[in-house]
Amino acid sequence: MKNILVLGAGMVSRPGIHYLLQNPDFQITVADINPHDARELIAGYDNGKACSLDVNDKENLSRLIGANEIVVSLLPWVFHMKAARLCIEKKKHLVTASYVSKEMRQFGHEVKAKKLLFLNEIGADPGIDHMSAKKIIDEIHENNGKILHYYSYTGGLPAPEDNDNPFGYKFSWNPRGAVMATKNPARFLENGRIVEIPAEKLFLNYRIEHVDGLGTFEVYPNRDSLLYQELYELHEAQTVVRGTFRYPGWCETFKAIIDLGLSEEKPVKKGSTLLQMMADLTDAGANEDIRLKTAKKLGLSADSKVIQRLSWLGLFRDEPIPEGGTHLDVLIHLLREKLRYQPGEKDM
Repeated sequence: MKNILVLGAGMVSRPGIHYLLQNPDFQITVADINPHDARELIAGYDNGKACSLDVNDKENLSRLIGANEIVVSLLPWVFHMKAARLCIEKKKHLVTASYVSKEMRQFGHEVKAKKLLFLNEIGADPGIDHMSAKKIIDEIHENNGKILHYYSYTGGLPAPEDNDNPFGYKFSWNPRGAVMATKNPARFLENGRIVEIPAEKLFLNYRIEHVDGLGTFEVYPNRDSLLYQELYELHEAQTVVRGTFRYPGWCETFKAIIDLGLSEEKPVKKGSTLLQMMADLTDAGANEDIRLKTAKKLGLSADSKVIQRLSWLGLFRDEPIPEGGTHLDVLIHLLREKLRYQPGEKDM
């Protein structure tokens, strides 16, 4: 019997958990701060167990990790280190889909010394993109070829037939992670020159790419591409660029969201409505048209597609918002409600 602990019962957890539960020799424990979500994921399986866990409760987390052989952390990436430290202490293997952080990388020698397996970057991006890229790179090198320019673009987009909202996107993962990723700067090598893009200019530096059979997309740079030049053995390359695919309009819309302060963890006034929150963000007067004021602050026309998308999201509705939240919390709530996959819908 293999005892596997899965931390997190969020949007990305279901497929992996159900895959593991199909093996009767595995005993799967799903732990989440919301035990209802965990119970829902293991419903109908005899080899599944659900439990409540606040990842900041070190004693409970340590007990759960100690009782299992493999830990799969599907928590937000900021919590992986809490699990990693305890996995080393308890001599347990760890799996995540997240990027290898500097802190995680520092555990390398200790993990190897204890003969543990820590697997990171094994999702779609990062993950499958690594494997497919390295396969091609190795084949070229084995045939005495050289790679001078390397571009890798990935994006979890709704399939064309299910692309039915003005954002051109649906979340199969936590929207909070997507918004927080917009705060990352980018760095890449192109034509022998290192290009560095600060986070606040990320969505001003996208390019247009056409994919045969699928159409036209925006691509913006994805974090630090230079990290992969050595890992991929692209020593002779003059260009190494990793980027993210989105349908057209995403970059200008998210630039507007950031410029308005909607991605900031600043408290919203108690008792506010969505419309009042937007009035505060745009310094609108008592009798001003909030939609028009928002457009003016962004340097756009009131009927621009960006303003239309913000309106579709619900930001100009005179409806109450949850008390005690931040601008970011409100944005996440709206994204989660409006940009979700419906049963039977597919991503590309």
